[in-house]
Amino acid sequence: MTEYFGFKEAMQYLGIKSHNTLNYYIQQGLPVTKIGKSKKISKTAIDDFMKDHTVASASQH
Repeated sequence: MTEYFGFKEAMQYLGIKSHNTLNYYIQQGLPVTKIGKSKKISKTAIDDFMKDHTVASASQH
């Protein structure tokens, strides 16, 4: 598996189908690597972003 994904591959890795959702994640801080007109998202950046946005749910009694 490659370290850098195009947007379509990043969406598959995240398990999302909407470009709007990916754009929302990017607005929330998911880093995008831009080289010329090419935009890539690293697997490590996705994993770190998801880890940083994980919240513990409060148990309800």
